[in-house]
Amino acid sequence: MIAVPSGTRVYLAVGPTDMRKSINGLAALVETQMGRSAVSGHLFVFCNRARTIVKALYWDHNGFCLWQKRLEAERFRWPRIEEEVLEIEPRQLLWLLSGLEIEHRGSHLRLAVSSVD
Repeated sequence: MIAVPSGTRVYLAVGPTDMRKSINGLAALVETQMGRSAVSGHLFVFCNRARTIVKALYWDHNGFCLWQKRLEAERFRWPRIEEEVLEIEPRQLLWLLSGLEIEHRGSHLRLAVSSVD
């Protein structure tokens, strides 16, 4: 499983991605289609049309890292929404890679607290 360091944002490219692309091609997609900096240290995640392959690209100090998972059976429950880029929580990425939907209905909602009474 991929570890996501604290403070790292996770961005999904919602539409299908050509998995023949490697580091340079995916970094170009991050810059042009996602409108983000590929060297930001954040995690950029892509999925193929068949939803059987996921690739994650990130910059680590002095170079790019590319992580891939290929399913031998089943499919990833990739979100189907209008947006081209979706920011998710690191725990939602773990759900996605484990075969769950990112909108896991059984989880607690995030609570925004400004002070403790």
